[in-house]
Amino acid sequence: MSEFSARPPRRHAPIIPIAASPAAPVPGNLASPRLLPLPAPGEDALASAGQPLDALARPLRDLRISVTDRCNFRCGYCMPRSAFGRDHAFLPHGDLLSFEEITRAARIFLSLGVRKLRLTGGEPLLRKDLERLVGQLAALRTLDGTPPDITLTTNGTLLARKARALKDAGLRRVTISLDALDEARFRQMSDSGLSVEEVLAGIEAARQLDLGPLKVNMVVQRGVNDDQILPLARHFRSTGIALRFIEFMDVGATNRWDMAHVLPSQEVRARLHAAYPLQRIGSQPAGETAERWAYADGQGEVAFISSVTQAFCGDCNRIRLSTEGRLYTCLFASQGHDLRSLLRQASPEPDARIAARLLALWQTRSDRYSQLRGTAQAPASGARRIEMSYIGG
Repeated sequence: MSEFSARPPRRHAPIIPIAASPAAPVPGNLASPRLLPLPAPGEDALASAGQPLDALARPLRDLRISVTDRCNFRCGYCMPRSAFGRDHAFLPHGDLLSFEEITRAARIFLSLGVRKLRLTGGEPLLRKDLERLVGQLAALRTLDGTPPDITLTTNGTLLARKARALKDAGLRRVTISLDALDEARFRQMSDSGLSVEEVLAGIEAARQLDLGPLKVNMVVQRGVNDDQILPLARHFRSTGIALRFIEFMDVGATNRWDMAHVLPSQEVRARLHAAYPLQRIGSQPAGETAERWAYADGQGEVAFISSVTQAFCGDCNRIRLSTEGRLYTCLFASQGHDLRSLLRQASPEPDARIAARLLALWQTRSDRYSQLRGTAQAPASGARRIEMSYIGG
């Protein structure tokens, strides 16, 4: 039985027309798929190239894999009901990558130095039999022979019933999204009939199974849910769970982003510090998006993800794979590269040849949208950026 159900087609951002060679016909909604570019020196360059660096000398370490474009929430900052209502057409069965295709893609990326595989969505736990994919990924190995760090980002409502199977399959860590502790505010933020208690049950299930270090993400919007900062901090203090505050970002084109609704991390931290004094934790690992702070009384830690006011593009080491097999080198991208056609050709493309194309893609990457936001060098505003619900956070 399929791990996903059939649904009508949906259109997304265009694919970059960069290949010189023609593509084989592909099923689904990629009418004119384009292949990734071959590296200029030829395929044999892969063996001597080592682990790739992009145009800004950033390594490739993190592959984020979207397994579904569906979600059971309609959060205004990600998947507002005005744009994703009852008549919204989700991707059809044939367009989604199979678990075997995802696993093959992950194996190739691991050969290029990727160490972490993060499963996202939409809401990834809506993908049927997700633990089967986790098991396949857990059997892979990084360049140093160790299992990849397999993590999951979820809204937590289905986690209590799925956590044991995911853990047994090889899932290591979980990050749960929770934007409010108050029930009424939670339902307002999620625009759903689901309860905050379901999320808290999922968090507890993950804690009991040691799916950690466990992290909880709160997207903070000024005048919307900033009254929940201190209640969430009180709730997770002394639990060993790290609460992370994320600035409201201008991802996609449907969330009506406005700088006036951004509560800078500095202000969030000031509110917390007034109630629970904080002290900064030492140096952050390269590629880490969160700035970590500890409670001065030793009762745990919090973190701040400040993509708007303190961009961290300089050491970004992430690439994203959409549920239909398109690659995006930035969360704020407006175009993707077609990987699915390479995985589905009638005459299978060898892994080494695909790896060579991925190598070339990464070596030409120069994305730094957040760093350039608001400057004269900022990308043109005319292009429609991909939605977070399509590519994951």
